Parts: sequence; structure tokens; C-alpha cells
Amino acid sequence: MALDIMCPHSYRPIMSSKPHAQATSAVHNAIVLSMAQAVTGSIGPIAISLGALAGAYLLPEEGALATLPVATFSIGLALFALPVGMLTNKFGRRGGFILGVFIGIFGALLAGYALFAYSFSLFCLAFGLLGAAIAFAQQYRFAATDQGDDKFKSRAISWVLSGGIVAAVLGPQIVLKTKDMFLPIPFAGAFFTAAGLLVLAIIILMFLKPVPVSADASRHPADSGRPVSVIMRQHKFIVALFCAVTSYSLMTFMMTGAPLAMTHNGHSQSAAIMGIQWHVMAMFAPSFFTGLLVVRFGKTLIIATGLILLIICAAIALSGMELWNFWGSLILLGLGWNFSFIGSTALFAECYTHREKNKIQGLHDCILFSCVAAASLLAGTILHVFSWYGVAWVLVPVSSLSLLSLVWLKFHSVKQVKMSEGL
Repeated sequence: MALDIMCPHSYRPIMSSKPHAQATSAVHNAIVLSMAQAVTGSIGPIAISLGALAGAYLLPEEGALATLPVATFSIGLALFALPVGMLTNKFGRRGGFILGVFIGIFGALLAGYALFAYSFSLFCLAFGLLGAAIAFAQQYRFAATDQGDDKFKSRAISWVLSGGIVAAVLGPQIVLKTKDMFLPIPFAGAFFTAAGLLVLAIIILMFLKPVPVSADASRHPADSGRPVSVIMRQHKFIVALFCAVTSYSLMTFMMTGAPLAMTHNGHSQSAAIMGIQWHVMAMFAPSFFTGLLVVRFGKTLIIATGLILLIICAAIALSGMELWNFWGSLILLGLGWNFSFIGSTALFAECYTHREKNKIQGLHDCILFSCVAAASLLAGTILHVFSWYGVAWVLVPVSSLSLLSLVWLKFHSVKQVKMSEGL
């Protein structure tokens, strides 16, 4: 197995004419990717729960810049979204994903060192590397759709994201148990422990199987499908991307500011960290059945449900500053993200063919996480200038615009059907 990593060509897609074997391989890979998500995904809660708090520790005189480390986390994610597609195409899914974990290990070690060195800039760089590692992990959901029919793909996305349930518990618990390990230097222990945990992700990813390709794809290896501009002009692509950007950006925007807002309003650091744990649990717990709901009720209805939950989340946040307001809004924020993002990802998967996946998946995530990075950075400024209420208000108009885009897509689809019937 070690030879497979050293020699990328040994992990090229293989031919298979046995549907049963392909189905078995698809299920196997979805399970492996879910387990990898459980471990690698714990970096997200660790970064979100500690990023702003550590930023305030390293740069106490600049409150508006306290969320900059979280923003650089998203910037690293956005910058690596396109290279990830190219690297996994060159080295295979397994080799590329393992490379991403190594980047995460280095980033976690650097974050711990930056706290000892009392270097804000080095800490931001470390968070950029952690974001790059998560850029690879974000491709797990796409890798799970490499095989199987449309119904299986929706379930596979849910399976992979359900690994985040373990991450939701693992990340915050690592923070709570190890953040004071090296006092008087706070938080460093959590990052050093995270680096050790990521070694387990490498072991899990070693079990990922190569993906069989169709005979048609093997006969036309140079054919990469339609131009990117043609794929992006699809109405379905536009709405899927817009809804994905809305759900992920708003979730990150509110989640980034929540720990600071909670501590500023008299709640403890432990309460803030536990709030993030409940939020991340809500993000991933529904994944056990979201895929089935997508198949049963359709992608657009599930996306719309998620967006409505984001609006309700804002209403709860605007109703007060008690602990239940923060925790309740964070839980609904996670639920809304789960429905809208899984639905958007499933809708996006209808917009490209197998040969087009590498170029369009990376571009999708590059656009997505560029917006998420901007939202992370903006969160600190909005929180500093307009308070927590200003953060919550942003969710209402943006979610409403996404709901209108779904109505527009439905109208356009009905119009196309009528035109085709008229012909």
C-alpha cells in the first residue's frame, strides 16, 4: 500500500465491467471517506472555536482583527480549492487526500509554535495551512459521488458529512481538555494534539479504493467534456452555486463571531466552546437522513427548508443575549446549513459529467470558499461595529435572495418543459 502512494500511477482509475463490484466499491469508499471526515473534520471546530479567541490573545489592541485567523483559514481553503482538483487528478484521490492531511499536520504544529512565539502573523499563516488541509477534505463529498446513480450520490454525500458528527464532539473536546496544557501559553496544547490526531486520518485514507471508469471515458481520455463557461451558464449551476455560497458563507459568518460575542456578553469560554460543539453537531447530525429526504422530496425543497431555518436562526439571535439565545441560534444555524448545503451539493452534481468533474469541482469550491473567506473577515468588523445583532440581521436578506433564486429556477424549469411540449 505504501508503494501506491509513492507511485501515483498505481492509483489510476481502473476499468471495471461488473456493476456489483462498482457498487461495493462505491459503498466502501463512502464509508472510508466518512471516517476520514470524522477525523480531519475536527480541525474545523478547533479552528473556529479558538481562532478568534487566540486572535484576541495575540492582538488584544485590535478587536476588529481578532477574527482574521479564521478568515485566513477560509482564504487557505479558497486558494487550494482549484489545486486540489489538479493534485487529486495527478496523484489520485487517495494520494491527494493524504497530501492534504500532511499539510494539516504542519499547520497545526505551526499554530502551536506561533502561540509560544506570540506571533499573530505566524498564527494566521498556520490557519491558512489548516484551511488548505480542509480544502482537500471538502473534496471527500465529491469523491463519494464518483460512483453510483443519482439516488446513491445524494446518500453518499450525507454519509460523508455524517462523519462530522464525530468531528463535532472530537474537536471541541480536544480544545476543552488540552487548551491549557502549556499554561501560561493558552490554546497551544489543542493544536499540538490536533497534529497527532491527523496521523489517524492518513491511516484511514490508505484504505480508499481506486474508482473504476466507464469504457466510454477510457476510449476518449483526452475528452474533458464541455468548456467551463458552458457548464457555468446552466441555470441549475448558477442556483446551486448561489445557494451553496449563501448557506456556507452565512453559517461561517455567524459561527465566526459567536465565540467572541458570547464572551463579550458575560458567558464563559467553556460555554462558547460548547456552543460551537452543539452547532457542529447540528451541522452534521441530520446527515444520516438528509440524503433520503433529498431523494424523497427533491433537492430544491430541501434547500428552501434550510434557508428558512437560517432566517429562524436569525430571529432567535435577535431576541436576546441569554445563553439559550446563542446556543439555540447556533443549533438552527447548523441545521439550516446541513439542509441547504447538502441539497445544493446534490443539485450541483447534476451539472457536470464524470470527465468534467476535476475542472468544475475545484472551480466551484474556489468561488465558494472565496466568499466564505470574505464572510469570515467581515464577521469581526460587523461584530465590532454593529454588535451581535448586526451579525444576525445579515442572515435575513441574504437567505431571502437565495429563496427567490429557487423560485426563479422552478419557473425556468416549468417554462422549458412547456416549450419542449410545444415542440
